[in-house]
Amino acid sequence: MNDICVSNEKPRILIVDDVHENLHTLLNILRQDYAVMAATSGEKALEIARRTPAPDLILLDIHMPEMDGYQVLGHLRSDPSTVEIPVIFVTAAGDIGDDTKGLELGADDYLLKPVMPEMLLTRVRLHLELAAYRKRYGRL
Repeated sequence: MNDICVSNEKPRILIVDDVHENLHTLLNILRQDYAVMAATSGEKALEIARRTPAPDLILLDIHMPEMDGYQVLGHLRSDPSTVEIPVIFVTAAGDIGDDTKGLELGADDYLLKPVMPEMLLTRVRLHLELAAYRKRYGRL
């Protein structure tokens, strides 16, 4: 894990989903290896993302009331303090084009619910490693 973090602290993951059962499922998968935070709204997610220290990665649902995941991603990508945080959409949205739209707007990856724990952990680890590489050596 130390390859991913600059310090000995666990990487910080922010889960954003308005359904508590989904938050708990993801929390249970991630909590052994990561420091996990949760938000049930886009507004709260942005507040947490702008804190210091910021999350190292965000798992973001698309369909939420008031501010959907696409809007949250737009705010994250337009703010210099959050633009580099990797974002993985984790969503039940399986409509054709949802994945493409999310990636075109700047998401780093896209997973469908229900998530397979091994796939989630692999993707999280991969994107944390890529972020650490980018921080050290710059964008690819």
